[in-house]
Amino acid sequence: MMWDWNMFFGSLPMIFKGMWVTLGVTIACYLFAMVFGFVWVMLKRIPFKPVQWVISFVLEFIRSTPPLVQLFFLFFGLPMVPYIGVSLSPFTVAVLGLGIHFSTYISEIYRSGIESVDKGQWEASIALNMSIKDRWTKIILPQAIPPTIPMLGNYLIIMFKEVPLTSTVGVAGMLLMADKFGARNWAYLEPYTLVALFFLLLSYPSAVLIKKLENKLNRRFDKKDPTGTKSVKKGVAING
Repeated sequence: MMWDWNMFFGSLPMIFKGMWVTLGVTIACYLFAMVFGFVWVMLKRIPFKPVQWVISFVLEFIRSTPPLVQLFFLFFGLPMVPYIGVSLSPFTVAVLGLGIHFSTYISEIYRSGIESVDKGQWEASIALNMSIKDRWTKIILPQAIPPTIPMLGNYLIIMFKEVPLTSTVGVAGMLLMADKFGARNWAYLEPYTLVALFFLLLSYPSAVLIKKLENKLNRRFDKKDPTGTKSVKKGVAING
């Protein structure tokens, strides 16, 4: 098979159109995963062992199952479930499938960030008689989330590269557009190469931006804590 520049540029409009779909699905899945990841964290913090065991089992089951299988179940299997079967659109399946799958990993990032908050911060917020809402929004989360930004950013890039899986359930992203162009013109090398280039051009700048954001956050905390000690950083929320 010879390289054909006409096919390369001929596939560009379709791939470009699919790029916006891929980006939209990625953003929707990521936002869902970030919100639902926090739900998992709250559920695991319920002080009732049976509930914790059930949630832990569900999380491990989702993590241990390939996301492609989960997409197939939601799209092909869920409508066949007796009494509760429901048909979902490809976009909804993509958001639920990838969103729930990655939310299990993001929940672990949240958990590590929350557990990194010094115990004295929890005790001080209780001693100050702060409400649960103020305790989380003003004390815990402002200290727990910033250190997790790099890991959350990495999962955004990983999710972006996993979104092509949704083409198997009919999401018209870049990969599906490349498949359609290849089937129509019997030329797959050029559109697939173009898809790879688009993923590279979008993923690499994202990684650079995440790194810059990480450095900016580090400088911000350094300004608040000139000594650079962990104990002082932990005291910023309460003392400031």
